[in-house]
Amino acid sequence: MTTPCSSTDQKTALVVASGGDVDELLTNVLASDGWTIHPAADNQHALALATTEPFDLIVTGRKMLGPEDVELLRKIRSARAHVRLIILTDRFTPGDVISAMREGAFSYFSAPFDASELAAMVRAAMASPCWDDGIEVFSATPAWVRLAARCDISTANRLVQFLRGVRNPDIPEGVISAFKEVLLNAMEYGANFDPSQHVEISFIRARRAVACRVKDPGHGFSLQELRHAALNNPADDMLSHVAVREAQGLRPGGFGLLLAKKLVDELIYSEEGNEVLLVKYVDPAVSQVA
Repeated sequence: MTTPCSSTDQKTALVVASGGDVDELLTNVLASDGWTIHPAADNQHALALATTEPFDLIVTGRKMLGPEDVELLRKIRSARAHVRLIILTDRFTPGDVISAMREGAFSYFSAPFDASELAAMVRAAMASPCWDDGIEVFSATPAWVRLAARCDISTANRLVQFLRGVRNPDIPEGVISAFKEVLLNAMEYGANFDPSQHVEISFIRARRAVACRVKDPGHGFSLQELRHAALNNPADDMLSHVAVREAQGLRPGGFGLLLAKKLVDELIYSEEGNEVLLVKYVDPAVSQVA
C-alpha cells in the first residue's frame, strides 16, 4: 500500500552521503528554502529511513553504483509513490539511466557533473507539488529510446539530463543542446506549454551518427512562412526580424532553431512541420561540424 503525497508545509529531504562539496551544495540549497535534512550513510540506511518517514525528496550518494540506486528507487516507490528521487553516481551505464527513467527517477547525474546544474535540478524537485513523472518510456535500449514527455519546462530539463546519461562519450554535448532547443520549441509552439499535452521523442545511436526525433501535438508550420525569424535572417543582418515582430506584438523568435541548426549536421522537418529530425555524424571522417 502506498502512502499519499505529503500535505505538510514543512518539507523534508533524505540525503545519502556523497562527501565533500556535493554534500555541502545539497545542504545549502535545501536549507536555503527551509527544508529539513536527514542524512543517511548508505542506501541500506536510506531505505530503512524512507520506509518509516514520508520524505518529499531523496538524493542518493555518488559513492553507490547506478544499479544499486535504481534498486533503492524501486523499493521506495512501492511504499512512497510520490517521492522525488535524484540519483547521483560515479559509476553507471546507459542501461542504468534507462532503468532509472522506467522506475520514475526525478533525475540522474553521473560524474563528472556540473554543480550548478545539480543545484538547479534539486530546486526544480523542491518546487514540484505532489509529483508525478511526466515521462513515459515506450521502449528503450542504449541504442534506441522512444518516449513521450509532458509539455512543461521542468519535464524538458529532466529529459535533457536523462539523455546526457544515455549518450556515449563520443557524442558531443552540442547534440544535447540542439535537442533541448528543438524540444522547448516543440513544447512552446506546438503545445503552448500545456501540461496536458505531450511530445513524442526518439533518440537513436548508430555506429556513425546519432539522431533525435521530436514530434509535437500542434498543426505544424512551414519554414518558408517564417520570413521574420532568426532562422531566415539575411547573413548580413541577424536581427532584421526583431523590429517586424515587435510591431506585431511578438517577441524575437527562431534563435533556438538557428542554434540547433549550427550544432548538428542535419535538421529536417516533416511536410506538416510538427516533426523534426536532428542528425549528427560522430565519425570524424564524416562529420563537418565541431
